[in-house]
Amino acid sequence: MFLIIGARKRARTVIDTHKVSALVRCLPIHVPQEVTVLARRTSHRAYRRLITASVTVAVLALGGCTGSDDDAKSAPDTGPSVIAPGRPGEAAETLSAADAAKQRSDDDTPNSADFDYARMMIEHHTQAIVMTELAPKQASSTPVKRLAERIAASQGPEVETMKAWLKNHGGDKKSGKGSGEHHHDVMPGMATDAQLKTLRAAKGKAFDELFLKLMITHHNGAITMATDVLSQGNNIQIGEMADDVIAQQTSEISRMREM
Repeated sequence: MFLIIGARKRARTVIDTHKVSALVRCLPIHVPQEVTVLARRTSHRAYRRLITASVTVAVLALGGCTGSDDDAKSAPDTGPSVIAPGRPGEAAETLSAADAAKQRSDDDTPNSADFDYARMMIEHHTQAIVMTELAPKQASSTPVKRLAERIAASQGPEVETMKAWLKNHGGDKKSGKGSGEHHHDVMPGMATDAQLKTLRAAKGKAFDELFLKLMITHHNGAITMATDVLSQGNNIQIGEMADDVIAQQTSEISRMREM
């Protein structure tokens, strides 16, 4: 007897079970037609995401069947098995449905890296928005003005999303979690007060050049922060926001370098 299991993340692989139902009925043990696999994303950070994937089980028999329907019915139905892949270098483990549900819940609990990322990125984005507000009157290049509009349009809502996340997870200032103030020199890519003063005084082409220079550095800093939280954080939503920051700001850096 061979047990063949195929799995895909976030998708259900469908097999015509009618073709193997006769074989399944004659097995001497109870074989559930579906099991669940918990797939952990480990490319950026281990145990950051647990994704439940549905897996269809096909049973192929070689030779005759020796069991009966009564034998299969007599086996207790304990629910679907749950296979949880281990950390890199560790073996997978089989969990009960209850244990798997608890593990999924525990795995999404925000840690200090998640809280720090949200609070620092709010401040980081806020400075970028301040810089973009200077472009309409001081920039001479239409592409630079349009870029500034796009940056403000994307980062403004992201700031509100992160503020809401902090509030929902008890990480706002009143709770004391992750509420430490972060200085500019702690966050990569932040413009200094002197650089912002120079940018505010610049006009025309001089503004365009300094704006692009500072914003490229600023974006690279945000990508560094997002990459760090993917390896150190634990919350799914924070990880998704970090993925978005990396994708969006990498694209914008390429565009700015072409200007």
